[in-house]
Amino acid sequence: MKPINFTDENFENEVLKSDQPVLIDFWAVWCGPCRLIAPIVEELAVEYEGRVKIGKLDVDENQNSAIKYGVRSIPTILFFKDGKVVDTIIGAVPKNHIVQKLTALV
Repeated sequence: MKPINFTDENFENEVLKSDQPVLIDFWAVWCGPCRLIAPIVEELAVEYEGRVKIGKLDVDENQNSAIKYGVRSIPTILFFKDGKVVDTIIGAVPKNHIVQKLTALV
Protein backbone atom coordinates (compact mmCIF):
# COMPACT_ATOMS: atom_id res chain seq x y z
CA MET A 1 0.00 0.00 0.00
CA LYS A 2 1.32 3.43 -0.94
CA PRO A 3 0.62 6.58 1.03
CA ILE A 4 -2.61 8.33 0.04
CA ASN A 5 -2.24 11.52 -1.97
CA PHE A 6 -4.26 14.02 0.07
CA THR A 7 -5.39 17.21 -1.70
CA ASP A 8 -7.48 20.27 -0.91
CA GLU A 9 -10.27 18.60 -2.89
CA ASN A 10 -10.34 15.24 -1.08
CA PHE A 11 -9.32 16.52 2.38
CA GLU A 12 -12.80 16.63 3.90
CA ASN A 13 -13.80 13.12 2.81
CA GLU A 14 -10.42 11.41 3.29
CA VAL A 15 -9.35 13.12 6.52
CA LEU A 16 -12.11 14.96 8.36
CA LYS A 17 -14.78 12.30 7.75
CA SER A 18 -12.43 9.32 8.15
CA ASP A 19 -13.50 6.56 10.53
CA GLN A 20 -9.80 5.78 11.09
CA PRO A 21 -7.02 7.94 12.52
CA VAL A 22 -5.08 9.82 9.83
CA LEU A 23 -1.41 10.76 9.50
CA ILE A 24 -0.61 13.49 6.96
CA ASP A 25 2.91 14.37 5.90
CA PHE A 26 2.87 17.98 4.64
CA TRP A 27 5.78 18.19 2.20
CA ALA A 28 7.14 19.74 -1.01
CA VAL A 29 9.29 18.43 -3.86
CA TRP A 30 12.08 20.93 -3.15
CA CYS A 31 12.31 20.11 0.58
CA GLY A 32 15.40 18.08 1.53
CA PRO A 33 14.22 16.97 5.01
CA CYS A 34 10.91 15.92 3.40
CA ARG A 35 12.85 13.48 1.22
CA LEU A 36 14.46 12.05 4.36
CA ILE A 37 11.16 11.05 5.94
CA ALA A 38 9.39 10.00 2.71
CA PRO A 39 10.62 6.37 2.97
CA ILE A 40 9.46 6.24 6.59
CA VAL A 41 5.97 7.43 5.61
CA GLU A 42 5.88 4.77 2.87
CA GLU A 43 6.89 2.03 5.34
CA LEU A 44 4.26 3.15 7.85
CA ALA A 45 1.55 3.13 5.18
CA VAL A 46 2.23 -0.59 4.72
CA GLU A 47 2.67 -1.39 8.42
CA TYR A 48 -0.51 0.41 9.53
CA GLU A 49 -2.72 -0.51 6.56
CA GLY A 50 -6.31 -1.00 7.69
CA ARG A 51 -5.67 0.75 11.03
CA VAL A 52 -4.51 4.26 10.09
CA LYS A 53 -4.85 6.27 6.87
CA ILE A 54 -1.37 7.48 6.01
CA GLY A 55 -0.62 9.92 3.25
CA LYS A 56 1.10 13.01 1.96
CA LEU A 57 -0.07 16.49 1.03
CA ASP A 58 2.05 18.64 -1.30
CA VAL A 59 1.92 22.14 0.20
CA ASP A 60 2.76 23.82 -3.11
CA GLU A 61 -0.21 22.23 -4.86
CA ASN A 62 -2.61 22.34 -1.89
CA GLN A 63 -2.01 25.63 -0.12
CA ASN A 64 -5.52 25.92 1.34
CA SER A 65 -5.09 22.90 3.62
CA ALA A 66 -1.59 23.95 4.65
CA ILE A 67 -2.79 27.45 5.53
CA LYS A 68 -5.90 26.20 7.35
CA TYR A 69 -3.81 24.03 9.66
CA GLY A 70 -1.01 26.56 10.17
CA VAL A 71 1.74 24.59 8.46
CA ARG A 72 4.62 27.05 8.33
CA SER A 73 7.60 24.73 7.99
CA ILE A 74 7.95 21.36 6.35
CA PRO A 75 8.01 18.53 6.84
CA THR A 76 5.11 18.77 9.27
CA ILE A 77 3.16 15.66 10.24
CA LEU A 78 -0.35 16.13 11.58
CA PHE A 79 -2.27 13.35 13.30
CA PHE A 80 -6.05 13.48 13.03
CA LYS A 81 -8.65 11.55 14.99
CA ASP A 82 -12.39 12.08 14.64
CA GLY A 83 -11.74 14.99 12.27
CA LYS A 84 -9.52 16.91 14.68
CA VAL A 85 -5.77 17.43 14.95
CA VAL A 86 -4.59 15.51 18.01
CA ASP A 87 -0.81 15.67 17.58
CA THR A 88 1.93 17.30 15.50
CA ILE A 89 5.53 16.63 14.55
CA ILE A 90 7.59 19.38 12.89
CA GLY A 91 10.80 18.48 11.10
CA ALA A 92 12.47 15.25 10.08
CA VAL A 93 12.44 12.78 12.98
CA PRO A 94 13.37 9.10 13.39
CA LYS A 95 10.75 6.46 12.59
CA ASN A 96 10.39 5.40 16.24
CA HIS A 97 9.27 8.94 17.16
CA ILE A 98 6.45 8.76 14.61
CA VAL A 99 5.55 5.21 15.69
CA GLN A 100 5.16 6.37 19.32
CA LYS A 101 2.62 8.98 18.21
CA LEU A 102 0.79 6.45 16.01
CA THR A 103 0.63 3.92 18.84
CA ALA A 104 -1.17 6.48 20.98
CA LEU A 105 -3.80 6.90 18.22
CA VAL A 106 -4.74 3.27 17.64
